[in-house]
Amino acid sequence: MDENRYEKRWLSLILGLFVILGAMYALVTPVFEASDELWHYPMIRHLADGNPLPVQVFDPAQAGPWKQEASQPPLYYYLGAALTFWIDTSDMETVRWENPHVDNGILTADGNINLTIHNPEWNPWHGTLLAVRIVRLFSVLLGAVTVYLTYLIGKELAPNRPEIALGAAAINAFTPMFLFISGAVNNDNLAIPLASLAILLMIRSVSKQYSVDQYSVSQPKKTGYWLLNTDYLKRWLLIGAVIGLALLTKEGTFGLLPLALGTIFVAYWQKRNAELRGEGAEGRKEGFWGEIFRMLGRTAVSFLILLLPVILIAGWWYWRNIVLYGDFLGWNAFIAVLGQRAHPASLAQLWSERWGFMLSYWGLFGGVNVPMPLWIYHILNGVVIVGVLGFVVYLVKEIGDWRLHLISNLQSLISNLLDFVAAKFALVVCLLFVTAVVVGLIQWATTTWSSQGRLVFTAISAINVLLVAGLIGWLPRSLGQKVIFGVAGFLFVLAALAPLAWICPAYALNQYTAPWLVQQPVNVNFDEKLRLVGFEIGQTPVLSTGEATATQQKTMYQPGDTIDLLLEWEVLAPMARNWSVFAHLNDPVVGVPIAQRDMYLDQGLRPTSLLEPGETIFNYYRLTIPETAVAPADLQLSVGLYDFFTEERLPLTNGDDMVVLTRLALEPAPGDLPNPTLVNFENELELVGFELNPRQVAAGDTVDLTLYWRAKRPLTTDYTLFVQVVDKDTTLWANVNLGQSTTLWQPGELQAIPVTIPINPDAPANVYPIHLGFFEVTEVGEFDRLQIIAADGRPTDDFLQLTLLRIVR
Repeated sequence: MDENRYEKRWLSLILGLFVILGAMYALVTPVFEASDELWHYPMIRHLADGNPLPVQVFDPAQAGPWKQEASQPPLYYYLGAALTFWIDTSDMETVRWENPHVDNGILTADGNINLTIHNPEWNPWHGTLLAVRIVRLFSVLLGAVTVYLTYLIGKELAPNRPEIALGAAAINAFTPMFLFISGAVNNDNLAIPLASLAILLMIRSVSKQYSVDQYSVSQPKKTGYWLLNTDYLKRWLLIGAVIGLALLTKEGTFGLLPLALGTIFVAYWQKRNAELRGEGAEGRKEGFWGEIFRMLGRTAVSFLILLLPVILIAGWWYWRNIVLYGDFLGWNAFIAVLGQRAHPASLAQLWSERWGFMLSYWGLFGGVNVPMPLWIYHILNGVVIVGVLGFVVYLVKEIGDWRLHLISNLQSLISNLLDFVAAKFALVVCLLFVTAVVVGLIQWATTTWSSQGRLVFTAISAINVLLVAGLIGWLPRSLGQKVIFGVAGFLFVLAALAPLAWICPAYALNQYTAPWLVQQPVNVNFDEKLRLVGFEIGQTPVLSTGEATATQQKTMYQPGDTIDLLLEWEVLAPMARNWSVFAHLNDPVVGVPIAQRDMYLDQGLRPTSLLEPGETIFNYYRLTIPETAVAPADLQLSVGLYDFFTEERLPLTNGDDMVVLTRLALEPAPGDLPNPTLVNFENELELVGFELNPRQVAAGDTVDLTLYWRAKRPLTTDYTLFVQVVDKDTTLWANVNLGQSTTLWQPGELQAIPVTIPINPDAPANVYPIHLGFFEVTEVGEFDRLQIIAADGRPTDDFLQLTLLRIVR
């Protein structure tokens, strides 16, 4: 069989499988359960209804249903509106029923991962649900365009190695997270193919070997002939138009502009070389540096020509941002709604978030809270490591294959470098674009909680081409074909399994069953609407399709332990209101929960208004005791129901508003210190224990707190200890700063610091957290706090919420 026909058949198979899988993701994933779709679609609906673009507000509470997405460029939303304007979507407020308790972006053991509520009685092919599915399927087609462009870029990188282009297309097509996003309403789905197309056009502007005729070098040269060359005008205007469309879709494509500028210069360098090989080389009067400056001038003019369509297509959007927000990117409004980190993240902190980054690159579904089994990520990350190491080998080989002339001066260095860039332009552009996207994400994630791998999908074509080049580019063709077939085949199996094996089950009703008879009956009625039949503690509930793995019930707990609670409920009567279930672990001394779990029934999937009398529902809750919980203590485990929006509780028939299930003994963790703990403050100091007395205090009185510290290494700074009693609105009802000679502390030596905390006489009666930490005053008078380092090495907050204190009057 002809190799070209063989290659086309493989490409057709990859594209066909992608469309089939993409459609499956689009139809299987519940509506509004794909990353940010909950906020992207309202933008489409708003425009489809004939409304103007919304003006973003700086108050998250006042933002529309689109939240931060109103700050995104609107091209994708306009296209979605054009596809769905004919659909009556007046039911959006009904079907876009948000789950008020959702654990968005959090991996939980007990579910509650659904962003919205899904009524089985809703018609999935009507109104808003139909409109969302149409835009999803449109996005799948855009994803197919991306896969095809990945193949074309791979062909440019390695024209004699079709397995690299096909392998890159296959990995792109079968990456589960790319399929998931492609089957969702998300403006990335338009930005990605536009960015890939721009990269392809840039590569082809240089990589094609130009003949003398292409430049008409044999024709008489008139002033400005290079500018009026139709081929050049078309090329730069086309690239500019594509970049303009990309910038009108997503601001993360700005990295294309400097690449376009460099592309123009390299194209002129290649043109110069072609002229030297043809008649145009005769009679050249200007030297090397004269040619360089001439090319720089032409590059500047051509870049201005390229910018014309960019400005015409996208300029109005960025001018609008300046007028409305005083920021041409509109990031100030975006961040005001989205929220940001308490303190900018360092590179070390971002590096510590790499595991979550890679999870969300390969496949972290739903609201970034539905994972695949962890072993899958380890294998895929191993592939990346091999690919990176292999790419170094491939790059060295590519450089070695390029025969550099003897470099004797700066002129020859520049000339040889430009010749290499022109010869390997596809490789250089892919590397630079990936770098630009990653650097842009680092800048964004420094301010916001955005360490998600899917956010580099703008460069996914270039990423996959480089990855496959690293995996097989340095191997013999036959071996490389086998390797890439194995990697792509593994990804295809994962991609085909994900919708049915992990996505669908995450939203299945009646997920849990009791693998045992309920040993602790309760049989209490909540207003004759719901009956709590019984409960079990310490057992591990199982999915209804799984096997039981029961554990022994513990008789006592320690700080940091988890409590698994299973409740059996019976529906007694229809309910018009939606009652949330709370499970509280109360500390009687302070009178508030030290751990709690709130959700709708059936792991957050079923509000009570959707329940039918006679149904039996098992609900599983996992409560985590804080590591700094005061022990010993006699804790109460209680359960009740309340209205999330009014905070009204559903009473029991005896008038109580909750039922105490049992008492649990909390014992101190092993150690010689009171309340032993281990909290790392930026690898400088660690808190190893504390003692608080009393835990209830009258306003105006004092509290005695003893903190036990150790230096983790020799210190060069004398830090100041701060201890605060803080209200929800950040009002300080107590504030103590104690300077410490920490430079004199020996590593590992125990330091007991007594702190007397005077409570403000005006402090209202309530329960307040005690915050503490260390800071230094910088040379410019700023307060620089030490950050807490989590067990996995991630820097987190710059204060510790130690425990709770009740103030009485």
